[in-house]
Amino acid sequence: MSEIYLLNKPFNVLSQFTDKEGRATLADHIKTPGIYPAGRLDYDSEGLLLLTADGQLAHRIADPKHKLTKTYLVQVEGDIDAISVKKLASGVMLNDGMTKPAKVELSQQPEWLWPRTPPIRERLNQPTSWLQLTISEGRNRQVRRMTAAVGYPTLRLIRLKIGSWDISTLQPGEHRIELVHLPKSSKSHRHNTRDKNPAKTVASRRYQRRTKK
Repeated sequence: MSEIYLLNKPFNVLSQFTDKEGRATLADHIKTPGIYPAGRLDYDSEGLLLLTADGQLAHRIADPKHKLTKTYLVQVEGDIDAISVKKLASGVMLNDGMTKPAKVELSQQPEWLWPRTPPIRERLNQPTSWLQLTISEGRNRQVRRMTAAVGYPTLRLIRLKIGSWDISTLQPGEHRIELVHLPKSSKSHRHNTRDKNPAKTVASRRYQRRTKK
């Protein structure tokens, strides 16, 4: 059984614990020693970041073969049309190849969404649109490049979910801890014929503990 930390990473915070340039880091929000990010979230993006001290768990989360989907709330510049939404869903050509099909839905700014600090720079008389987008890949700045490729630059990007983990009611800088039961490794499976499903999805149950910054 392992612990996993679910952090709502604020805007303009590095997904690491130190920085020689003096920028904000995870150390400003989590004081627990010995844990590290399982994956990444860009400096200028917000939302869910997973951390753990368990190397096997971190590998499973970050390894593309386990295909953990990631869901984002995206604010784009302009009044996005149905054709562009369909392109995002079916796949767009980027400089590193075609993206896989994604789930894309038009959305509205949620009432629960916290204000960003600093706020986005909105142009006078320029509308914006909101999307909820789920991808199964993890290319560098993929969502931003996808929306730009169809003509609608991303203004704000918030990651809501990774697999079955979500930020729920966490505010920026807050985190909670969950317990995770890892499946048996394939090596252990060879010595335990009773285990019929070594690739069983990581299951977790929520700790009844919630901590703030």
